[in-house]
Amino acid sequence: MRYVLALDQGTTSSRAIVFDERGAARASAQKEFRQHFPQPGWVEHDAGEILRTQLACARAAMKKAKLAPKRVAAIGITNQRETTVVWDRRTGKPVHRAIVWQDRRTAARCDALKREGRDKTVQAKTGLVIDPYFSATKIEWLLDNVPGLRARAERSELAFGTVDTWLAWQLSGGELHVTDPSNASRTMLYDIHRGEWDEELLGIFRVPRGMLPEVLPSSHIYGATAKNVLGAEIPIAGIAGDQQAALFGQACHQAGMAKNTYGTGCFLLLNTGGQAIPSKSGLITTCAAQAGAKQFALEGSVFTGGAVVQWLRDGLRLIRKSVDVEKLAASVPDSGGVYLVPAFTGLGAPHWDPYARGTIVGLTRGSNAGHIARAALESIAFQSADLLHAMEQDSGEKSKELRVDGGAAADNLLMQFQADLLGIPVVRPRVLETTALGAAYLAGLATGVWTSREEIARQWKVAKRFEPKMKREEAERRMEEWKRALERARGWGKG
Repeated sequence: MRYVLALDQGTTSSRAIVFDERGAARASAQKEFRQHFPQPGWVEHDAGEILRTQLACARAAMKKAKLAPKRVAAIGITNQRETTVVWDRRTGKPVHRAIVWQDRRTAARCDALKREGRDKTVQAKTGLVIDPYFSATKIEWLLDNVPGLRARAERSELAFGTVDTWLAWQLSGGELHVTDPSNASRTMLYDIHRGEWDEELLGIFRVPRGMLPEVLPSSHIYGATAKNVLGAEIPIAGIAGDQQAALFGQACHQAGMAKNTYGTGCFLLLNTGGQAIPSKSGLITTCAAQAGAKQFALEGSVFTGGAVVQWLRDGLRLIRKSVDVEKLAASVPDSGGVYLVPAFTGLGAPHWDPYARGTIVGLTRGSNAGHIARAALESIAFQSADLLHAMEQDSGEKSKELRVDGGAAADNLLMQFQADLLGIPVVRPRVLETTALGAAYLAGLATGVWTSREEIARQWKVAKRFEPKMKREEAERRMEEWKRALERARGWGKG
């Protein structure tokens, strides 16, 4: 039996899972790490803590699986995307805390770039909209706001990377400065059509070329871990941003197949095959994981998905554990007219409003904790429905089903409501950890553990299908009310 170790570095925790060649998870370990909020709208991580938790999880997962490091055929890395790490090439130490994808500190800079008319150039080359979400303005902010950094970057003393690049550098003892197209395509610096870093974009965002990693396919033997890191030289052979890894792990290998991941945020991706479809509906065009032929996807991102449940737990203290939310939400027959728009860090696709803020509307004297919990869960489904409808407009095709994964996909009440809103089946697979599984598949494909996408697709199995039960008129009425709630939240942070 051959084994692949997937490192799944997420926004709130690091995980490691050992998969066998049947695609079954044999052992896993997970550690949460600190979220830093220096100012309203700012979100940071300690890149050193990310590395320490990820290594601890890797060692713990191998130990649980009773697996000697030399028996691991390959390592696949999947990561929170857009989060920006800059470090000293000589010491390997970060020069500042990582600026997280959720961070909105560059909203005013993004507004200025749009006023200058840069948005058309950026969208044509990258498939992205100008937004603080992506890495370019985060790099620019660091170089302009941390004393001495710009001069050091110009002298090629600094390295930039998204979290995959940071981990590959550290795992290899500084030998590898690499990324893959799925991560590069999230920086606003990469031309997705030509498949390379773009000089004009580097000029717009004032990012020195010497900071950037080499871009290689998502399924590729990049190098190996340094022997002293995990106890053996293990090939690092798969890299993909978390959502593209999940698309791959869900076996959405054909154009027209879609998946939604319910994590901290929600991320809906539609495989568009070899065609990069430009969006007219506020979505982004992105590189899918590259294993063989070039593939693209349409993507919509919900900034606050499962994080709304964490807020009920930590902010409002309505629940003790995240899993308790379903029971509290089920204590009422419906949300009682309450709508919660969780725009804590603005709204993502298809609205792109960095100034939107969290809002609860429709409260009456009869509203209780159950109604708020129900409205919080429903907000995840409403936001995801907005995305799928926008995708159907862009692609000109109606979706036949939606494959789902991520932590909140285990919530039956949420999944049923999602099917009801969309009017199509929602399909939950047996393996919910499809992000880690996708990274394992990419690494295993490069090292011969699996021979083809077809072999991988045969391993995908359904656990539960949620068929829509709600009348279409009722679903449409609820969507209209949701739109009214959205209007109340929009632009609030502008004052």
